[in-house]
Amino acid sequence: MFVTFLMGFSCGLPLLLTITVLQAWMKEEGVDLTVIGMMALVGLPYTLKFIWAPFLDRFTLPYLGRRRGWLFMAQVFLIFSIACLGFTDPIHHPWMVAFVAFIVTFFSASQDIVVDAYRREDLPDAELGLGSSLYINGYRLGMLLASAGGLILADYLPFSLVYLIMAASMLPGILTTLLASEPIVTEGAPESIKAAVFEPLLEYFSRPGAVWILTFILFYKIGDTMASTMTTPFYLDIGFSKTEIGAVVKLFGFWATIGGSLIGGIAMLRVGIHRSLWIFGFLQAISTAGFAVLARIGYNIQALSVVISFENLSGGMGTAAYAAFMASITNKKFTATQYALLSSLMGIPRVMASAPTGFLAKNIGWENFFILCTLIAIPGMLILIKFAPWRTKPASVTFL
Repeated sequence: MFVTFLMGFSCGLPLLLTITVLQAWMKEEGVDLTVIGMMALVGLPYTLKFIWAPFLDRFTLPYLGRRRGWLFMAQVFLIFSIACLGFTDPIHHPWMVAFVAFIVTFFSASQDIVVDAYRREDLPDAELGLGSSLYINGYRLGMLLASAGGLILADYLPFSLVYLIMAASMLPGILTTLLASEPIVTEGAPESIKAAVFEPLLEYFSRPGAVWILTFILFYKIGDTMASTMTTPFYLDIGFSKTEIGAVVKLFGFWATIGGSLIGGIAMLRVGIHRSLWIFGFLQAISTAGFAVLARIGYNIQALSVVISFENLSGGMGTAAYAAFMASITNKKFTATQYALLSSLMGIPRVMASAPTGFLAKNIGWENFFILCTLIAIPGMLILIKFAPWRTKPASVTFL
């Protein structure tokens, strides 16, 4: 369980180094909002990781075993690329920043693939729930260190040194990989690349309603994702300092998210996955509208605290239901590749839909931008009518 927690920390740390921290750096350097928004495209590896997930399933490196060998390699390259990102020049060479950030996200996505497979293969079925919870908490702790810690440090240190510190923070992950045991898998690796690629896909798309479920995964959190992409420039634009953002938005918001996840998990025991998706999706949309209210109010620490509390609380509940839903439709025989496919689809809005957010915010204003993000959440909710209506039993979504 402790290994699962530490691996979650290593997976969560790199994510916001190419989003929140990089956005703050570029905003401080005077980079145009449109360029900052387009930088979301460097997150494409999180969306496309299912492409090379079968390769990691099929082949084993000559050291540390099938899972730990790939994990060690990904973590070593992550440390190197994170450190290099700190020595780029956002104002004069933004394309070099984008290239190095892309390398960071590629090896971060590769680490995610292997850790997801490791967790599924290492833990017995009875411990998967607790193990996944500890993984998520570790993931969020890594995100907290990168975002809140990175932004607070950036008020006192140059960004180059901040990224060096973040690179060094990956060392516990490498130590965990070296000391952990390799999972014992009786099924063995796929016999060919063809089997590793096509069998998980054929099994999934043979299910009824498979396309509708994929569409739902794409659109359920799109409004929330688009809004969160531009929140850091938004906070800075209306007068909040990086320390205030780190303390209120990241640190205070972190605990609200943890609380939301716990509340969401308890609520799902009573109302089921389907109804939770409805309730939490509605709360997510309302919380996005809260940013429009904050845009009208302007600089106000109390208003920021209220908006962040509600947004992170509802976001934590929505993510808990989202993760539970995806786990429920994953066939244990193809966990690694199928989960990589589903989580990649989940990341598409974060990358593709987030790319024009800077352009939209610049041209229609912050208040109208967040109202638009609230309205965009509606289609994802309506898709639930197709395969998860309010009166349907939660078990009907399971394909095992």
